[in-house]
Amino acid sequence: MRKLEFPEPFKHDHPPVQELGDIDPGPSSQGEKFADWVYRNLGSWRFILAQSILVAVWVLLNVTAYMQAWDPYPFIFMNLIFSLQSAYTASLILMSQNRQDRLKAHNDYLMNLRAEEESKAVLDNFAAQNRALEEMYRELLALKSKMEKAE
Repeated sequence: MRKLEFPEPFKHDHPPVQELGDIDPGPSSQGEKFADWVYRNLGSWRFILAQSILVAVWVLLNVTAYMQAWDPYPFIFMNLIFSLQSAYTASLILMSQNRQDRLKAHNDYLMNLRAEEESKAVLDNFAAQNRALEEMYRELLALKSKMEKAE
């Protein structure tokens, strides 16, 4: 009887999977730090409430003309400020997301490499099992034919 051959068991010698937050070195430049700050804070309720209060005070002061109206209705200057704020905020948020997406993509790449290695090991083992089953089947057929001849 021929000795069956199987691949060596897969060695899980890669480092353990890590949470992206654990491997993120964080922003390295002042621009990245500011972009991350904008990303974290401008979507918060605190910012929305503060901005809403500021808009309400702006409108109230300009409509009632309590002070000299610096931006009378239809509040063109306030719209300009909001447009500028939106343009810069969107750019800063995209900068922050791009940095985070690069880290996520790199982490995904490392995970995919590990998964590919393990999948290849499993497929190699299945192929070896298939060869072993074929060999056993051939030997069983040979034994069966010997037994039939002996009868």
